[in-house]
Amino acid sequence: MLARGCRRLGASLGCLPGGLRALVQTGHRSLSSCIDPSLGLNEEQKEFQKVAFDFAAREMAPNMAEWDQKELFPVDVMRKAAQLGFGGVYVQTDVGGSGLSRLDTSVIFEALATGCTSTTAYMSIHNMCAWMIDSFGNEEQRHTFCPPLCTMEKFASYCLTEPGSGSDAASLLTSAKKQGDHYILNGSKAFISGGGESDIYVVMCRTGGPGPKGISCIVVEKGTPGLSFGKKEKKVGWNSQPTRAVIFEDCAVPLANRIGDEGQGFLIAVKGLNGGRINIASCSLGAAHASVILTRDHLKVRKQFGEPLASNQYLQFTLADMATRLVAARLMIRNAAVALQEERKDAVALCSMAKLFATDECFAICNQALQMHGGYGYLKDYAVQQYMRDSRVHQILEGKNCQGLFSSFRTGAGSLLSPVCLSPCLLDLRVQSSPVCLQASSSLTFHRAALAGAWCTKAAPAWSPETQLRLRGGSHHSAAALL
Repeated sequence: MLARGCRRLGASLGCLPGGLRALVQTGHRSLSSCIDPSLGLNEEQKEFQKVAFDFAAREMAPNMAEWDQKELFPVDVMRKAAQLGFGGVYVQTDVGGSGLSRLDTSVIFEALATGCTSTTAYMSIHNMCAWMIDSFGNEEQRHTFCPPLCTMEKFASYCLTEPGSGSDAASLLTSAKKQGDHYILNGSKAFISGGGESDIYVVMCRTGGPGPKGISCIVVEKGTPGLSFGKKEKKVGWNSQPTRAVIFEDCAVPLANRIGDEGQGFLIAVKGLNGGRINIASCSLGAAHASVILTRDHLKVRKQFGEPLASNQYLQFTLADMATRLVAARLMIRNAAVALQEERKDAVALCSMAKLFATDECFAICNQALQMHGGYGYLKDYAVQQYMRDSRVHQILEGKNCQGLFSSFRTGAGSLLSPVCLSPCLLDLRVQSSPVCLQASSSLTFHRAALAGAWCTKAAPAWSPETQLRLRGGSHHSAAALL
């Protein structure tokens, strides 16, 4: 950990220019620049991000505690967000979407999540549903369902998980049997975000035999006879979005509502969840980013033993460690987003890895932020506890993290550990623009990269001598000093 590395530096730490102690005490600009979420983005992406941050600060953050306490589903605020293009961020423009990239989408959801992580997470699921219809539906389906989803005149829910099949989605039992020009659905779905409130349900159900090839994707509209909902679940977090079971009892749905071909449902689900993992990890980033800033501010104003907490070296090290892990998680997510956009072979694994790492690390950051607030962090008057509660479930949904670890390596550890699995633009960003990430791991970065190359029977990365020097720790700065 960074704290242990800093201790090894001993007294030399205090001699570094702008050392950690002074920077944590006085350095709003220093910490903010190190965890700057606009780092490496182009001007257009920075503009998207600014709009999302401004909206989050104006419309979401002032209300998130009330939405949580009263369990309010903020329909009006989400529709305002849709007016900015956030209802169909990566849906094509001809059906009302914004047509943005996966990286653009990640940037937007991260920014929105600083205002309310729970609400943004629901919006990410809604966006995933709209994308599934846009990508796999026929022209009539696209032009029927997507426009009202992009304006959020209508809301969407994704129905995959069942009481008896969570991570083992291919074993789902909800059936859809042909009867004339309809499918008759029977079965139930569990833990459905937006259940009972959404207007459109993108349902994975079994139209064929056992296994993934027997699964199809069908859109069920609210009000369809035979569609009902369970009780509203009481949850630890995510209280601004309702969660219910969705129940189908002889629910007749037109054959025309099937998205894609029969038996294509599992493929649609997997492709949707690849992006969904990036999106939900981005929501975790927003929660963690907000928590780091809140903690920094708390340490500067809270006094103990006559001194601000910011003067405590242990807390300085801890905050530096939180900031370092935040930046590392962001780079993993953005690398995976670029790979997914480019449809690279390693995209599935990179999405799983990014979701695994980012949701674990960001929850740990939020939890540590609560701890550093002391007793105040446990009070609902302080936002850190809500960021912690809302981000906890991200380690479970869109594929539990233990399953994500298995998925990452099942898809091919060799190719994953190749240095080329890091997008060139992000490698350049990490080496040239984000020394906080570089220097935190010091010489380990270079040796791990070289090991990855050896594992893959490929040459170690052909970095320039200057870059190798920096990766080996040749620079005379540290992550702590940069904070």
